[in-house]
Amino acid sequence: MNKIDDLCIKTIRFLSVDAVTKANSGHPGMPLGAAPMAYALWSRHLRFNPKNPNWFNRDRFVLSAGHSSALLYSLLHLFGYDLPLEEIKQFRQWGSKTPGHPEYGDTPGVEATTGPLGQGISMAVGMAIAEKFLAKTFNKENSDIINHYTYVMASDGDLMEGISAEACSLAGTLKLNKLIVLYDKNNISIEGDTDIAFTENVEQRYKAYGWNVINVKDGEDIDKIDKAIDEAKSEKDNPSIIIIRTHIGYGSPKQDTGAVHGSPLSEEEVRETKRNLGWPEEPHFLIPEEAKNHFAKYRDKGEKLEKEWNDLIEKHKKEYSEEAVNLDNSLLGELPLSWDSDIPEFQKEAGAVATRKASGKVLNAIAPKLPNLIGGSADLAPSNNTIMEGFGDFSSESPASRNLHFGVREHAMGAIVNGMALHGGVIPYGATFLIFSDYIKPALRLSALMKCKSKFVFTHDSIGLGEDGPTHQPVEHLMSLRAIPHMTVIRPADANETAEAWKIAIESRGPVSLILTRQSLPILDLNKNNIKEGVRKGAYILEDSDEKPEIILIGTGSEVHLALEAAQMLRKEGKKVRVVSMPSFELFEKQDSAYKNEVLIPEIPKMAIEAGVTLGWRKYVGDNGNILGLDRFGTSAPGKTAFKELGFSAENVTKKAKELLSK
Repeated sequence: MNKIDDLCIKTIRFLSVDAVTKANSGHPGMPLGAAPMAYALWSRHLRFNPKNPNWFNRDRFVLSAGHSSALLYSLLHLFGYDLPLEEIKQFRQWGSKTPGHPEYGDTPGVEATTGPLGQGISMAVGMAIAEKFLAKTFNKENSDIINHYTYVMASDGDLMEGISAEACSLAGTLKLNKLIVLYDKNNISIEGDTDIAFTENVEQRYKAYGWNVINVKDGEDIDKIDKAIDEAKSEKDNPSIIIIRTHIGYGSPKQDTGAVHGSPLSEEEVRETKRNLGWPEEPHFLIPEEAKNHFAKYRDKGEKLEKEWNDLIEKHKKEYSEEAVNLDNSLLGELPLSWDSDIPEFQKEAGAVATRKASGKVLNAIAPKLPNLIGGSADLAPSNNTIMEGFGDFSSESPASRNLHFGVREHAMGAIVNGMALHGGVIPYGATFLIFSDYIKPALRLSALMKCKSKFVFTHDSIGLGEDGPTHQPVEHLMSLRAIPHMTVIRPADANETAEAWKIAIESRGPVSLILTRQSLPILDLNKNNIKEGVRKGAYILEDSDEKPEIILIGTGSEVHLALEAAQMLRKEGKKVRVVSMPSFELFEKQDSAYKNEVLIPEIPKMAIEAGVTLGWRKYVGDNGNILGLDRFGTSAPGKTAFKELGFSAENVTKKAKELLSK
């Protein structure tokens, strides 16, 4: 290590420590211990342009150990991103660009929202998949326009989390050789030495996954770290993990203890740390001029890298003009013209069809028009109907194929889909049964927090799946998904609503969850009902009375058809009934009050019908309305029997509606 490297590493360390100290909140331990590896990576290997954080062919850097956010913010500021020193000084404060954990979209240069351990390394697997797919799709001999690495800085805690095991196992299977993890092995977690809970041989575990494993015994030796990264980059067959032995809280009086993980050092401890490492005690937030000048070099380097790539792109487009449109659409995240022209319109005469099967037909109609649509299922593709026919299975031997097989790894699937969406260039989706959205929930929440363009398909949406019983019958899941801010949830009532739901999902700039049935449902008449526009508005009048209605029945998914049947029975008794299909709370909430009141007339009694918990429906039916839901678990029985015995029959809907009218 030369003098300037030593100076820059100390600058990173103490800029981070001063930020934590001023905030009196944060995690000083990892910035002190991991600054050398971060500097080695950023100064000697990472390809980026701080003046354009979104340059497409940049290397991706994911701080999976998001609690070390102060380290990342120091790197971003020093290497020239638009993150002023004043923002570092406002670490963890209201309105700052330096929140407690890195947040995608808030801070230039942050590639993913991290903090929940294991999520970052798992999203990085998705980024590496996207890079591999796009490189195989667009690169030509002597024209590698997609060519970058995905780097991760991970902690002991990241590797303890089950999601990282799922994701890293898949990464080894897929031979994602351009994924490189720097493992900050400091052997400390909040509760103390990791030996109390984490004694496995990480090296052997990752070798078993099929990873290339490299050891660096001294986390202060940046030349050995540099050499290890070079070795990882030269690996052609497998992802790499570099196990780097560090000391949490390096140089502080609390070094190698859990006490320095998540609590600020006292002012005296900060002074002692600075003395130990040969750093001036004052002023705080010191950036020596020599270090500042050294870091500034990387701004010009980044601009040059991007310019060279832009020139390569233009040359590539001229030589391969037929692919230019697809390349532009992919890189810019745009949809091709008429991408939805082949989406089928389903006719009532064709008979009933499950929305999961209708979804499969729509997916296969749009797949040829969207060459960057890629995704799959957590080992349930035949049941989810999420196979794109004729587009092959993504693998190390066939990385341009578009059907991903995640294995029985729901949680990792969610994070990987998020990583692919964040990487850009692809339209990713993942699928499983709705009941298993529980296994994927943390990743779903992060997709919404990041507002990334992830698509999720959840089938077998209710007690209608029948004999598998309550372990597989979702009850609370719809409402739990609706409770996630920025997540659009759509539960279509038939094949045509499903087709429109897919269009909305593809066009959406945020995450969308499609909720689909196992059982067949009658097809609604496109000629009679304004289905396409209605689905886009979240709720619409599906069937109405000639005069002002006496009661409004609101249904979602399969229960819309119960509402329609009950409406017929009620009309035979002279009742004036309106039926509203409400596939999406979120889309309905975006409408103005005039439209909402037009559909759900305020003074008219309302009854909601949904085979799930009643929580959340009171907003739409009012205090005097009625809700036919399921505030209990389901039962093992044929689907039709389960529906009937648990009260979801046209007869019971009619009975409940009449009770409401008699109040």
